Amino acid sequence: MTRPGKEREGILLVPKLSPTEKGVRIFFLVCAMAALGQMLLIMIFLFSEAAGLFVNTGDSGAVSLSEFFFSLDWYPTYPDPSYGSLALAAGSLAVTLVSIAMAAPLGIGLAIYLSEVASRRAREWLKPCVELLAAIPSVVLGFVGMILVAPFMQNVLNLPTGLNVLNCGIFLAVMATPTIASLGEDALSAVPQSVKDASHALGATKFETIWKVVVPSSLSGLSTAVILGLGRALGETIVVLMVAGGAAQIPRSLFDSVRPLTSTLAAEMGETAMGSAHYHALFALGAVLFLLTLAFNLLAFFLGRHWRRNS
Repeated sequence: MTRPGKEREGILLVPKLSPTEKGVRIFFLVCAMAALGQMLLIMIFLFSEAAGLFVNTGDSGAVSLSEFFFSLDWYPTYPDPSYGSLALAAGSLAVTLVSIAMAAPLGIGLAIYLSEVASRRAREWLKPCVELLAAIPSVVLGFVGMILVAPFMQNVLNLPTGLNVLNCGIFLAVMATPTIASLGEDALSAVPQSVKDASHALGATKFETIWKVVVPSSLSGLSTAVILGLGRALGETIVVLMVAGGAAQIPRSLFDSVRPLTSTLAAEMGETAMGSAHYHALFALGAVLFLLTLAFNLLAFFLGRHWRRNS
């Protein structure tokens, strides 16, 4: 950025930075590099420990990539251990997709109401309540799901167990909705008021303005909000550990028990001998979870850029 009077003969002269400005710039550069360095170190540690599963670990031999990614069997106990992650990954995706199917319409609808429909007084009361919902500890939600919802679901629907995909998806949706609603409202509020006024001036009703002008103009932010909410649900641990059921299988219905990746890591890491095949297998599961989360974040980035270009 140039200061007034620093343009001469078509050449922009960049002013010299003062020592204070140089210090501030260096400080923020160091902060940025520290954040990148932390992420890089975490990735190196995670993938280096995960790689130990695919080399000879001494207690059970190496595990092939095809066995790890495509086998349904997760039995990390002797005498014949098996480290297949497919059923665990399928369980994670199942509860995440169920939760986002509930949370996306609820979160976006709530965002539209807060941004476009609610009165100022209603917004002042409702928005803090939505944000407070995100502050409820996940262990409390898991306790409610395990003690109250699971027996109710088991008795009413005559199920073998109430700890299943549907129960877990409900509480993950509760946790993802505030994220989607908050980010979605920010995206809707960013639409210029002049665009809305122009729509009203052309004779559009408030409802038509919302659905044909405001929502299409903010699709970039709304899609990002949904995918980040999906990533929030995918990475949750305590709720899925308490209410998903703990069965390492590919679910065939909403009422099957599953054992997602995060619950497996939380349940087994404390009982694993350091350096064993089981230890490295859990880090490999962590690497799979990391890659899934990274994929969702990259998807949010590219979708957001796509909608911005087309809006």
